[in-house]
Amino acid sequence: MQKTIVIDDLFKLQFLQDAQFSPDGLRVAYAVSKVVADEAAEIESERELQKTAIWILSLETQSARMLTTGEHEDTSPRWSPDGKRIAFLSDRAEQSQIYIIPFDGGEAQALTKLKQGVGSSPTWSPDGTQIAFTAGPARKARDPGAPYRIVRHIFRFDDLGYIDDVIQDIYIAAVGGGEPRRLTSDENLNGNLAWSPDGAEIAFTATMMPSTHQLYTGLCAVNLEGRTRNIVSDWEFISPPAWTPNGEQIVFIGRMADARAGSKSDLWIVASQGGEPKPRTSRLKNGVGGSLIADFPTLSDKRASPLIKIAQDGRRAYVQGKEGGSLHLYEIALRGTEEHGIAVGGERSCILLDAHGSRLLYAVSALDNPTELSIFDTKSGEEQQLTQLNADFLAQRTLQSVEQLIFSGNDGEQVEGWLLKPPEGRPPYATILYIHGGPHSGFGHMFSFDFQMLTGAGYAVLLINQRGSTGYGDEFAGAITGDWGNLDYEDLMAGVDHVIALGLADPERLGCCGLSGGGNLSCWIVGHTDRFKAAVPENPLTNWVSFYGVSDIGPWFSVKELGGHPHEIPQTYSRCSPLTYAHRCTTPTLLVQGEDDFRCPAEQAEQFYAVLKANGCEVEMLRLPDSSHAGSIRGAPTVRRAQNEALLDWMNRHVLR
Repeated sequence: MQKTIVIDDLFKLQFLQDAQFSPDGLRVAYAVSKVVADEAAEIESERELQKTAIWILSLETQSARMLTTGEHEDTSPRWSPDGKRIAFLSDRAEQSQIYIIPFDGGEAQALTKLKQGVGSSPTWSPDGTQIAFTAGPARKARDPGAPYRIVRHIFRFDDLGYIDDVIQDIYIAAVGGGEPRRLTSDENLNGNLAWSPDGAEIAFTATMMPSTHQLYTGLCAVNLEGRTRNIVSDWEFISPPAWTPNGEQIVFIGRMADARAGSKSDLWIVASQGGEPKPRTSRLKNGVGGSLIADFPTLSDKRASPLIKIAQDGRRAYVQGKEGGSLHLYEIALRGTEEHGIAVGGERSCILLDAHGSRLLYAVSALDNPTELSIFDTKSGEEQQLTQLNADFLAQRTLQSVEQLIFSGNDGEQVEGWLLKPPEGRPPYATILYIHGGPHSGFGHMFSFDFQMLTGAGYAVLLINQRGSTGYGDEFAGAITGDWGNLDYEDLMAGVDHVIALGLADPERLGCCGLSGGGNLSCWIVGHTDRFKAAVPENPLTNWVSFYGVSDIGPWFSVKELGGHPHEIPQTYSRCSPLTYAHRCTTPTLLVQGEDDFRCPAEQAEQFYAVLKANGCEVEMLRLPDSSHAGSIRGAPTVRRAQNEALLDWMNRHVLR
């Protein structure tokens, strides 16, 4: 008999983390994570740990075998150019180091033994004699208990910590042995390494410059003697670069620094020696490189930016791009007039991982499945699913059904959403409005354990891509600039009204929740209406004025989103802050806050908590130690479990009573 999803099921799932073709295209190396019990812990303090194993899949026989044991975090498998060895990152030593193992099995040998550890995936040189990577400062580690002087504009960053402690320089290590050699020595966060086809240079991105609050990104190259040159400077965002096969140009996904809030990113091509970048997707409405909000430790945790794969003839590039609630794989012409088309699409999320000849390797996620590995042949048009990581488990569970929604906002704008219906019960359902963060992101066909847990408990879950969401054009995404809490709030309420009018949602049993920007809107909602029986804002932005000063992105993001500094437009900062209206709140509210959140620091939730307490509203706060902004998604299993349990308990206590 099938069962519905329950909290403990989160740690019965396996999650694809990375994958790469072998150089001959006959095999795939991929990494899979799962949660296991910590056998070294005492029974009374038993805890769960995430471990990752590397697997090898033969495309000829469709058989897979474990290459590493799964007793460590073994990630980022990278084939040597001759296909005989695999380099990977592992935590089996005190610090993460690079190891090399024969692809057909054997003992892994450490390539690096740096005191500070290795900070990035290994990247083989074209001739296979060297591996490039990044590592933190070579100087003696700072004593966290000692006084510390700060001079950087951005001095700490979410999920990283204090920037001076984690700046990344580029190193190369000879595969034959010897000490790694440092190529860069600056105060930037360098990463996203790509060897030139001739092996003479390494292209990389540089960010976290110490002299600006802007998250400017530069595209640079360094030669093997350590001479660095700039190719593109001071952009808001630049993805991992890719060289054309002849080495004459570099392709990247990027967004200029003066782009409006919520603007799309485009594919650009620039001469490898520098010059003016040329766009290749200026006529593609939603650009490329988008993402969707997930609730599981997904590939984006290892690859913060979308990849680019260039065809062997150098004429086409393949990238992922967002359209509404789907992620497609696009084929983009690199020469002549701008041309683009969807290579792999559908109502799902396709995340590009690699390419070999005419074949694309990618992960596929859907609302009812985390990720599976697939191949698409661009010549034959054939698609093949390679893994069944969770098929047996999911076959034993009854999952939600999904109804797509299209409705009008109060100004007539068409808004997209989805109602996930519980596998048991009849409408009208107790309904949770689950609000995405960003705000310039969105929900769609991407797995979320929270959704499964809530529908398994009998709730309908309402997802809405309100104004500010990406995937619907720049005008839609930028409509909230300087006006947070207006059109976005109205879109959410219109969506709630819509599902009530359809007879699907019970107006007397409503809850709302969300993380980050979703936490902001949850706090906004309870200050503007009493129609919800419970709210669970997680890591919210509640006060724009203090956010400007305490957030890792405050002085940049606040100005971009609201249109000026606090002293220039104080009324806007006050009007757009949920804290301004918190005294009105009568909705039982549970605030969930990561204590190591530098994006929306704890004081944001604490201010809201204090006002609700002072005005007699039922409010509690769950603190998550050692948890960053997205800790409940990709953090320690203990944190993820605590958030799941608290969310479900609060809704059960207040929505169902």
